[in-house]
Amino acid sequence: MDILKQRFQEVASSVAQEAKDFLKSHGDQKIDQVTVSQVFGGMRGIKSMLWETSELDPEEGIRFRGYSIPKLRELLPKWKGGKEPLPEGLFWLMLTGEVPTQEQVAWLTAEWRRREQLPEQTIKVLDALAVDTHPMTQFVIGLMSMQPDSRFSAQYAAGMAKSEYWEYTYEDAMNLIARLPLLAAYIYRRSFANGQHIAPDTRLDWSGNYAHMLGFDQPDFKSYMRLYLTIHADHEGGNASAHTTHLVGSTLSDPYLSFAGGMNALAGPLHGLANQEVIKWIFEMIDEIGTMQPTDDQVASYINQTLDGGKVIPGYGHAVLRQPDPRFIAQKVFAEEYLHESDIVKIVWQLFDIVPGILQDLGKVKNPWPNVDAHSGAILVHYGLKEYVYYTVMFGVSRALGVLAAQCWSRALGLPLERPKSLSFAAIKKMVH
Repeated sequence: MDILKQRFQEVASSVAQEAKDFLKSHGDQKIDQVTVSQVFGGMRGIKSMLWETSELDPEEGIRFRGYSIPKLRELLPKWKGGKEPLPEGLFWLMLTGEVPTQEQVAWLTAEWRRREQLPEQTIKVLDALAVDTHPMTQFVIGLMSMQPDSRFSAQYAAGMAKSEYWEYTYEDAMNLIARLPLLAAYIYRRSFANGQHIAPDTRLDWSGNYAHMLGFDQPDFKSYMRLYLTIHADHEGGNASAHTTHLVGSTLSDPYLSFAGGMNALAGPLHGLANQEVIKWIFEMIDEIGTMQPTDDQVASYINQTLDGGKVIPGYGHAVLRQPDPRFIAQKVFAEEYLHESDIVKIVWQLFDIVPGILQDLGKVKNPWPNVDAHSGAILVHYGLKEYVYYTVMFGVSRALGVLAAQCWSRALGLPLERPKSLSFAAIKKMVH
């Protein structure tokens, strides 16, 4: 048994027993109340999921196992000479609750490299698709094509005890995460680089190799990819992609099927597709104003024009957060060091100075601050990755870390099939009156 798997078994076994005892003592205790507006409003804010890997605080933003993003940038192991955290370290943290050592992260990097080969059938399936097929469609089809390799599915068919579910879920999660940079890079190169694929570099880490296979070998771009893949990894369990992965997984679908379901949710304009909507809107603003160096008045005018047209400002506002997204701030800190002369990045900062005030003046917006999507596209454009229809695939590669770590926990804790009770409008009216 590998070192991470063994440590997860030790931690999860202890937590599972604690959870069993806790349920026995407190299972009937009420911890929340549901309002009619929550039932009609997409179950917003209803406390009804167990999710171990992260928690979202309205004021402080995402915390991974209790650690804020600034703290993770400080504590997690880095690549040689680098400043940004390695996503391998975050995966270890989410799985075990422990900040890993440099040696443990080096082991995980090597382990993912050992497992990373794409199946031949995946390449054949992708090559059969039209080149202009949306990258997220290709991504989900690629995931589904790998499902025959599922260790969990094969072992379930052969017969296994419930106590073994976590073990084969772990194996699938490790294999799937290892393969994702190859899958995602293959889609990018076939769609936007005339199919001129780039072989993996076995000397690099998980993120750095992904950047290399995309075709971007600048050291600071690789550093940005380490940051990007860390901060997009998880956002507690209630967001659409995490919840979908959890829901599908609760039926005992294997991690390939579960994660593919989550990626279909991520592809929606109200979720992960928002990152391409932001940069598209910025490009449209630049085209209309006619300059890469607009004045504040020009930017404000275009913002008001967008709002007057009944549209939202992409990248601003969040369902939970009531402060600027720490993931936005982390990217801003990175850009201030490496990209402070970039015109496209300066426009993002200009929007940061102008948009919140305009939205606050409307008096209808609870959170006028930028979220994670408001910054990432501009940084990618600066480095030359301008094909914004691809951005959500990168988001998906990162999100795998959180949702698959969480699925290991779901299986270790023996969480049941998710099946909430639904009500008709007539039934709700009877309950209220």
